[in-house]
Amino acid sequence: MASSPSVRSDYLHWLSQALGSARVEAVSGSGTVDVVAGYATGYDAHHIAPFVRSLRSVFDGEITLAADARPDVEALFAEHDVRFLAQPQTQGWRPHPVMARFAAVDACLSGRPDVRNILLTDVRDVIFQKAPFDPAPEGLEVFLEGDRLADHAFDMKYLRALAGDAIADDLARAPAICVGTILGPRADMMRFCRTVLMLAAVPRSEMGGSFGADQAACNLAIHMGLVEAEVRENYGRVATIGLAAAEGFAFRDGQVVNPDGTISAIVHQHDRHPMLAEAVRGRWAVGLEARERVTPRSLMSRLQRLRQSLARRLPEAR
Repeated sequence: MASSPSVRSDYLHWLSQALGSARVEAVSGSGTVDVVAGYATGYDAHHIAPFVRSLRSVFDGEITLAADARPDVEALFAEHDVRFLAQPQTQGWRPHPVMARFAAVDACLSGRPDVRNILLTDVRDVIFQKAPFDPAPEGLEVFLEGDRLADHAFDMKYLRALAGDAIADDLARAPAICVGTILGPRADMMRFCRTVLMLAAVPRSEMGGSFGADQAACNLAIHMGLVEAEVRENYGRVATIGLAAAEGFAFRDGQVVNPDGTISAIVHQHDRHPMLAEAVRGRWAVGLEARERVTPRSLMSRLQRLRQSLARRLPEAR
């Protein structure tokens, strides 16, 4: 009998290392710990402080973030009781951190039956104004960031890359879900992470592991019914404000006020509006030196980006 043809995929090779061979069943349970998790690699304490400080002002549960072990970051984490989230220990090719985070969170939850609910969120552009888990989620919650996917060229580009033109066109009229804030029970989050990771394995490695693949895989998973989730309107638990007109918002009594006068527990993409970005830094980053992003754009990193760009345009033996 002829053997099956081998499959060469950098992404799948990374994924097998990141997830490991032993799988833990994503069983619903009665955990007692709520967790906020995210990736903040490449940033210093000034960038992370608004997230951490604002969250600690309304939440006394567990915070676990992947971050660089810099002295200023370690000091910030120690002051506010933030744990370092273990990152996948792999050799060779690696995807963008926006994809690696799903493997890290899945691995964390696999060994944590004590976790009840988890918020997987962006870090640099997120602040908190109320307790994030109040009210407690009954299942996975995802949040809208705008109108139709068709109105988002970035989303459509990666939808086409992951699923092809026909499926992307079929989903074009669906509402745009933001992958930057996902919240729900442990079992639901584990299924979501694994589904996103496997959906990203469909195209070439360099596309599936790139920035943008996470957003496309999230929308595919939800709109195609691969993962059950409640799709929440904007300006509820979460306000994703990057696409909204800046003049619709106010910063009053230390909080971001939505255009409809409400105050959301979680504000995402506040840094897209200079007025809000300055106000947030003025409240939550006091005493920390403002710096540009920690990770420098070295010649090696520029060559790596060029290599990835070329790889996206070349066929991959699979």
